[in-house]
Amino acid sequence: MKKVIVFGASGSLAKVVIEALQVISDIELTLFVRDQRNLSKEIIKENHIVEGDAMNFSAVKQAVVGQDIVYVNLAGNLEVMGSNIVKAMEETGVKRIIAISSIGIYETPLKPVLLPYRKLADLIEASTLTYTILRPDWFTNTDEISFGLTQKGEPEVSTAISRKSIATFVATTIENPDLHQNENLGISKQI
Repeated sequence: MKKVIVFGASGSLAKVVIEALQVISDIELTLFVRDQRNLSKEIIKENHIVEGDAMNFSAVKQAVVGQDIVYVNLAGNLEVMGSNIVKAMEETGVKRIIAISSIGIYETPLKPVLLPYRKLADLIEASTLTYTILRPDWFTNTDEISFGLTQKGEPEVSTAISRKSIATFVATTIENPDLHQNENLGISKQI
């Protein structure tokens, strides 16, 4: 049984990822949220819930203990939250992380709105963790699975991608954690 914690579990993308993970039989989910009232009763009933703030290192560390894989789907002060998660993982021996960043974080000049996502990616890449960083384009609610990947340093394809496509990629990577190790990937709709 793989133990997976989702940071930012009440986000619009995370909810779709959680749905994709719940159909995999050997995964035990822990959902880390500031306020569990932002989750459906069904999700609360079917998963472990930890209410906490990713800005609080001790709360993060306590939540990470015993997990196998950490999935990060946060917004806000990603430098502090990302530092807390990386430090907690390194201190507790949890090695595998999958994190959502953003398209455009390597463009010059960097748009100020993207700076937190760049800092998150830089923190994770500089860590001792085994990571997969995803840099998605804008999300859509389209009911389709269609995605293409670009490696860091390759030109990014700018095509809006469905949440369902990203969730499928994340679920596949969690189910097969040897995939995409130490890769920083752009992800957008396959064209």
